[in-house]
Amino acid sequence: MKLNEVHVRVRYSETDQMGVVYHGSYVPYFEIGRVEWLRNRGISYKALEESGIALPIVSMHINYKKPARYDDLLTITTRLKQYSGVKIEFDCEIRSENVELLTTAHFILVFVDVKTGRPIVPPTEVLKIMNADN
Repeated sequence: MKLNEVHVRVRYSETDQMGVVYHGSYVPYFEIGRVEWLRNRGISYKALEESGIALPIVSMHINYKKPARYDDLLTITTRLKQYSGVKIEFDCEIRSENVELLTTAHFILVFVDVKTGRPIVPPTEVLKIMNADN
């Protein structure tokens, strides 16, 4: 399955004075979605880092369509778009409780050796999971 959903309730600290989610708060929401996408496939981001592999964002595009507000229950959907070699791409969206589309995003991440900072092919067990979803 290429798709994963996770629910997050908007906290007061994530909003501006009007109770609208601040634009910078969406990046952590999407990170929750990506980390849970990996976790649901048996890949622990923590274990990746402990083994010397990081997965930094190298490109992101976010399209804000409608505002989320304080105390809204959001559904973050993360979908694997493509995996190739050292690069993984995700398409994401955030919807409101009434399934209204609020925000879309596209992320490109690269597997990197923490010591050298250079792109690397992920371990065999990660490759198997990526290729199964690709």
